[in-house]
Formats: sequence, C-alpha cells, structure tokens
Amino acid sequence: MEIFFTILIMTLVVSLSGVATRMLPFQIPLPLMQIGIGAILAWPTFGLHVDFNPELFLVLFIPPLLFADGWKTPTREFLDHGREIIGLALALVLVTVVGIGFLIYWLVPGIPLIPAFALAAVLSPTDAVALSGIVGEGRIPKKIMGILQGEALMNDASGLVALKFAVAVAMGTMVFTVGGATVEFLKVAIGGLLAGIAVSWLYGRSLRLLSRWGGDEPATQIVLLFLLPFASYLIAEHIGFSGILAAVAAGMTITRSGVMRRAPLAMRLRANSVWAMLEFVFNGMVFLLLGLQLPGIMETSLSAAEADPNVEMWMLFTDVLLIYGALIGVRFLWLWVMKRFSLRFLKKKPMEFGSWSTRELLVSSFAGVRGAITLAGVLSIPLLLPSGEPFPARYELVFLAAGVILLSLFVGVIMLPYLLQNVELPDPGKARKEERMAKSATADVAIVAIEKMEQRLAADVNENIDNQLLKEVSSRVIGNLRRRADGRNDVENTELEENLERRFRLAALRSERAELYHLRATQQISNETMLKMLHDLDLLEALLVENK
Repeated sequence: MEIFFTILIMTLVVSLSGVATRMLPFQIPLPLMQIGIGAILAWPTFGLHVDFNPELFLVLFIPPLLFADGWKTPTREFLDHGREIIGLALALVLVTVVGIGFLIYWLVPGIPLIPAFALAAVLSPTDAVALSGIVGEGRIPKKIMGILQGEALMNDASGLVALKFAVAVAMGTMVFTVGGATVEFLKVAIGGLLAGIAVSWLYGRSLRLLSRWGGDEPATQIVLLFLLPFASYLIAEHIGFSGILAAVAAGMTITRSGVMRRAPLAMRLRANSVWAMLEFVFNGMVFLLLGLQLPGIMETSLSAAEADPNVEMWMLFTDVLLIYGALIGVRFLWLWVMKRFSLRFLKKKPMEFGSWSTRELLVSSFAGVRGAITLAGVLSIPLLLPSGEPFPARYELVFLAAGVILLSLFVGVIMLPYLLQNVELPDPGKARKEERMAKSATADVAIVAIEKMEQRLAADVNENIDNQLLKEVSSRVIGNLRRRADGRNDVENTELEENLERRFRLAALRSERAELYHLRATQQISNETMLKMLHDLDLLEALLVENK
C-alpha cells in the first residue's frame, strides 16, 4: 500500500505543479518547480522516500519519453541536419568524455581516471525535455531547436555506451581498445535503430490485422501503441543493442510508415490525448524523482566527505562550478570549430553552423542542459567492485553529477532568456501564407473528388438517390470548397466567413448537447442513445476546434 500511496502522491504533485507555477508572482520553469517540490517532500518533515532503481527508471520513463520525442521529430528535417547532429551527438560526446574526463581526474584528487571518464560520459548527454520546460515552445529559433532536439535524441545512446565501457573497465570485465570500442558502438547503435524500425513495422502489420478481425476498437489499439516503446526498448536490450535508440527509431518510424494516417479517426483522436497526458506526467515524474533524491545525495555526500580527510564539501561545490564551466566552454569551442570548418572546407554545401552568429552559438551552448539520463546514468554505477571493495569515489561522482544537473538548469533559466532577446524568430506571416496555400490546394483537389463522386452516384442504379437531392448536396459542399479555393484574392473575408461559420456550428453543437441531456433527464431517450449521440457531437466539435 505504501508504494501505491507514493505513486498517487507523486501523480497529484505533478498535476498541481503546473498550477503552482502560474500562481506565483514570478516565473519559475516547470522542471525547477518540480525538482524543488520533490526536495521539499523528501525532507524529514514530510518523509516521502522513494528508492531509486536506475534500471527500473530507464525502462519505465525513458522509452516513452524518447518515443514521444521521436514521434514529434520530422524525419526529413532530422535527415537534413544529419551532419550537424552527428557532429554533436557523436564527435562532441567523444571530445567531452576524453577532455572533461582528464579535467575531472586532474581537478578532483579522490577520483581515479576510469571513474572520471564514467562521470564525463554521463555528463555528455543533453536533455531537450528540460530545455523545453525552461524556455517553452517556440522561443528558440527553429533552425537551432531542430538540431538540439536531434542531438538530444542521439547523444543519450552514445553517452550511455561510453559509460558502459568505462564501468566495464573499472570492474575489470573488459580491456578497452579503440578498435573494440568502435565496433561495439556501431553494433549497439545500428542494431538498436534496426530493432526499433522492425518492432514499429510489426506493430503496423498487427494493427491492420486487429482492425480486420476485431473491428476498429480504439482502446485496444491505444494500449498496443502505449506498449510499443517498451517493447522496442526491451527487445533491443535483450538482443544486446541500444534500447534507447530503438525507442527513438520506433517513434520516428511510426509517423513515416503511415500507421497513424491509416488508423481510425477515434483511435487518432484518443491517442493524441492519451500521449499528451502521459508525456506530461512522465516528464513531471522524472524531475520530481530528481528532487526526491537530492536530500539523500547531500546526506550521503556529507557523511562520506567527513569520513574522507582528503575531501571537503566546499571543494566539491567548487568542482561543480568548474566542471559545468568546462562543459559550456568545450561545447561552445566545438560549435565554433564546426562553424569555421564548414565555412572553410564545405563552401558548396555548408553546415547550418556556418550561418550562426556568436549569439546563436552561445544559445546552443547554454541550451545543453543536463537532466534525466545523467541522473539515471550516474546512479547506475555499481556500489561495489567484483572484489567486494567500494566502487572508487562513487559518492563524489553522484554529487558532482547532481550538482551539474541543477546548475545547468539554473544557468539556463538566467542566460537563455537574456540571449534570446531580439533573436529573430520565423515570420508568423509565412506560416499563415503556407496555411492559406495549403487550404486552397486541398480545396481544389476536394472539388474534383466530389464531382467524380457525384457522377459515380448518379450512374449507380443500386444507390437509388434522387438526382435533385444529389445536385443540391454536392453543390452546397462544392460551394464552400470553392470559396476556400478562391480565397487567395479575398483572404480577410474568407477567414472571417470561416470563423463565423465555425462559431455558429459550435453554438449549434453545444445547444444540441444540452438538449440531449434534457431529453435523457426527462426519460425521452435512453442513456445509450445519449452517449452515442454525444460521442458524435464530440467528434464534430474536435474537428471544428482543431481547425480553429
């Protein structure tokens, strides 16, 4: 029962944290609010304690979040930015592990070289979820955000693979060689991507079979969709590949394969709502768990520091500042080098970095905040070596990683809004122009389809439809579409007309819904009839509101 009550309390806190941020007179990003609430709840006064199991954390939270990020990532834009993403998610991770690893080894006397590499590996992945919570949607220019999101999707795998190698060397289970590590990484990465694509393809096939055998039952299909990221992750990990990359590949494949496009309307509507809710709860749980771990990390670190005469707490806090400063410096320097390299050697087809200003390079540097993967990775470091001795300087590794996570969030809150002042964002008029063009083009195609359907129905003797009724209905629908298609010459009047029509239809739907409740209350219709008609009205209203 204690676990059940803990889950209920955490879900309630996550739900109310968004309200709390709006009630405060000053703006606090939601991730920091959730971390702070978690730390308060874990304090002895409240005593909410959650045993953090890194393996369970990785399986429970990371696959659905990465799947959702992959789902929302446009595949074409991801491939267009492939060079930039590889430069950050692979090359920069390698530079960070080696450079920051040697810095930690030199800076903190109590940490040997291999554990220092392990800490640098868990500090290399960035967190796009935390970044979105800090700056919100649409604040960072699209050309930067697209690359940052792609980097965050890919560098989780590279950072955790580097951690796996470092821990294996420290445990004495493998001997590190550059060639062996390269082959192992390629096997894990490519295998994870292929596993995610295969599982997503099998899901699409099974969805079509289920629709053929059992009808379009949305509840079953949504449950299977919810299980898809976990299946991708677990199958890939069982084979020995990267489960993280498998979850990402499954999310990106699900949109590219057309599975959701061919899915029933009820399933698409409900799936979007369910995933929006799950993403909000899981994101909140991640940062709430980070806050719940902070008092325990501080207590353990203080006790260990008192027992170790070579370590003082003020030194650890100073080390956090220096390590975070080095991470930002390495990231900025790498971006600057890639910019100069692009301008010098890739003149025919330069990378996106070639057009970035110094301010945009700084935005990308401070946008590399650390989050859930860093916490899960450092806490997954074993407590003991095979010999039974404690893992070298484990408490220092955990303290430094937690400190860098918090510092990156706080600095991001301060620096990013400042750096994003007067940054040129995409012109909203361009998006509206594209939308009007798309409406006009789709209306032209729709008119042709309706005219063909009218001819087919008129020629089909089995339909037995009155020609006058057929003409009247098709003319009414075609008239609405033709006004939209010709709206390019009178945009304001067309938008006003569509807005008025939408408002009238919404008013009619709401009055119909109220009347249905009245008819049920007066026992003129059954409850089943009311629910069926309410469902139809909800679908119509969802379409009207979605096109608002």
